Amino acid sequence: MTWVVKHPATGETIGSLQETPPAKVNDLYREAKEAFAAWSRLPVRKRLNYLRALRLAIVEDMEDIVRVISQSTGKIPTEALVTEVMAVAEAILHIEKRAPHALKTKKVKTPITFIGKTSYVEYKPRGVVLVLSPWNFPFQLSAIPVAEALAGGNTVILKPSEISPLVGVLIEALFAKAGFPKGVLQVAHGGKELGTALVRAKPDYIHFTGSVRTGKIIQAEAAKHLIPTTLELGGKDPMIVFADANLERAVNAAVWGAFSNSGQVCMSVERIYVQRPVYDEFVTRLAQAAECLRQGNDPDDDLGSMTFPTQLNIVASHVKQALEQGARLLTGEHPDTWQEGWMFLKPMIVTNVTQDMDIMQEETFGPVLPVMPFDTEEEAIQLANDSRFGLSASVWTSDIGRGKRVVSRLVTGNAVINDLIITIANPHLPYGGVKEGGLGAYHADIGMQTFCVRTSVMVDSGRWNREVHWFPYAGKFLPFANLVRSFWGRSRNWPGFLRSYLQLLSLSRTADRQASKPLMPTHDKQLHS
Repeated sequence: MTWVVKHPATGETIGSLQETPPAKVNDLYREAKEAFAAWSRLPVRKRLNYLRALRLAIVEDMEDIVRVISQSTGKIPTEALVTEVMAVAEAILHIEKRAPHALKTKKVKTPITFIGKTSYVEYKPRGVVLVLSPWNFPFQLSAIPVAEALAGGNTVILKPSEISPLVGVLIEALFAKAGFPKGVLQVAHGGKELGTALVRAKPDYIHFTGSVRTGKIIQAEAAKHLIPTTLELGGKDPMIVFADANLERAVNAAVWGAFSNSGQVCMSVERIYVQRPVYDEFVTRLAQAAECLRQGNDPDDDLGSMTFPTQLNIVASHVKQALEQGARLLTGEHPDTWQEGWMFLKPMIVTNVTQDMDIMQEETFGPVLPVMPFDTEEEAIQLANDSRFGLSASVWTSDIGRGKRVVSRLVTGNAVINDLIITIANPHLPYGGVKEGGLGAYHADIGMQTFCVRTSVMVDSGRWNREVHWFPYAGKFLPFANLVRSFWGRSRNWPGFLRSYLQLLSLSRTADRQASKPLMPTHDKQLHS
């Protein structure tokens, strides 16, 4: 079926594609498994040659990529370039540099009680990885997990969001340009029905980025077959501003962190807590900065449009409930005044909020920023942790010691001091959430290793017939007890340890000699008796 795609803000037709029928899912998996046989056997460095070619193709086609992303999502071209194209190029470069180390077999220590043995950890590809990506960052949040999975030797089936499908077509073309073998990456285009069929077809691993609700459904289905998953879900990220912070910097950061991509960022600043002595000044500056933002479709604008029309209903619900309960809309427009079909929402700063409001508890995912005061450090920590989410947080203070102290008590997968969001852009850091922020992590070495089966191996020469801890146990209790006291007791007693081990070794060798004697036939025993 031909699928016509329209610009989210203007309704203009921007392209079309062929939808993948759910009936073709088995064919996709069959082709992926066939490709896996050869791809998984390639040395890591040969796989990285393909990823390098992909990175170069991305840089060469940068303008086209930005155009497709902007048309598909409504985000500003500069934002598409910086947060999507640059992020993916940096992530692939990181994989090129780190994969040989991250994925190589690693020798590890072996306890002295296993004298004569060696140990190592081996990383092996899982098989076919299913990547389900979202609409808010359709290029970055598709390409990076795909690249990590491919570096590990897996083949991948990618289902991009049906909200921004042309980015999936673009990714498919980039991989073809880079010369990847047939079947190594396949892109399946469709909606929820296709996604359900892909999950139920039992991939070897699932990487999902999206809503908490959908993530729980995927996790429940995966659990039926114990399919491992990484789930990158929602956020309600707090920003804590202490009175000694650089207020000008904090205000500029808050405006960008809350309103970039029209607030449709899982790590957006969704609630701000400001220490009371500077609260009024901070809010005044915040409103002034928000009013200065330019909104439109041009590269020099600051804010684009919303991407998903349905999301406007959630934004309107949170704002209206807060206003009905006594909150104040400092900037922006009341939802009752929004024009039908208008996707350009002005930044909304909301004050006089309370912690129990949906606007402070539920993910809004729009250009909305509630602000409330706090008095003490302890109160700020308690308010920040009072959430079912735990994706990211930021702390603003001139006292770095206090910043680190507060961060260490925040229940969050990511945190920044005097900056925000940037942990996801550092490929050396693992990225993942806690609580309903998600399960597992990717990026860094762990990102590539997550897509691999880790096999722990111990090796023995096989020279001796039995180990000291094998049967028979006769006479071994006391030497083992002395060994435990000598090695794990209050102080290390090496002579005692060695004496105990030699006793155990002697008992095992005696058992070997006795076992090597020929057994007397049963009828001879009877004659002797």
